[in-house]
Amino acid sequence: MKHIREENIVRRQEEYLQELKQWLRDTEDVPLEEMSDFFVKRLNGYEEHMSVWEKSYQLLAESVPDGCRNILDLGCGTGLELDQIWKRDPDVEVTGVDLCRDMLDKLLEKHPDKRFTAVCQDYFQYDPGQEQWDAVISFESLHHFLPERKKELYQKIYRSVKAGGVFVLGDYIACCDEEEELLRDVYLSRRKQSEIPEDCFVHFDIPLTLEHETSLLQSAGFRIENIMDEDAVIIVCRKI
Repeated sequence: MKHIREENIVRRQEEYLQELKQWLRDTEDVPLEEMSDFFVKRLNGYEEHMSVWEKSYQLLAESVPDGCRNILDLGCGTGLELDQIWKRDPDVEVTGVDLCRDMLDKLLEKHPDKRFTAVCQDYFQYDPGQEQWDAVISFESLHHFLPERKKELYQKIYRSVKAGGVFVLGDYIACCDEEEELLRDVYLSRRKQSEIPEDCFVHFDIPLTLEHETSLLQSAGFRIENIMDEDAVIIVCRKI
């Protein structure tokens, strides 16, 4: 029975990779979009589109320990994960960092009564301070960036979390090395072909495998406490 399950997993993975390769061929002439512009254009249907992640939003919220009073959300968007967190505890104070002003405005419009500070900024440039947060969270945002950038960010997050605090990451994880390498190669090739400046963020998925993602987090100092595979993969990391 185990052998049959493993064969089914391999077959599904092969089918997925073939579909991904075909999609990349079909879209090879579609220009990469600047990150903030991408989300501004899709703001009206964004929350409906992201509703497929509802269980993952709930799981991320449940992974934030009770008693966290001060949370930093990196790439908060319109706050779909915060909707769930504030359902559990309406008094949690949150700072949300996002590149897209329109998405932050939508979040503020939804939650005018919450203790929320909006920061419209690149979170690689944002200074989160030292031992300031009970928890840092991020959902479906960091898979747009290369591991070299993420490694520096994870180190900064580690320093910013209080002793015993957590970083809860919910993200798209590559199924295998082949997917990770394929998407990275296409991403770099298209950036070069379009002569996109290094400091310009574009919307293109370059996820890491779970092994590589957790390795980056551990190299920053985090202890991996739990990994849950819902629709997105939720990784709970503790500062020890």
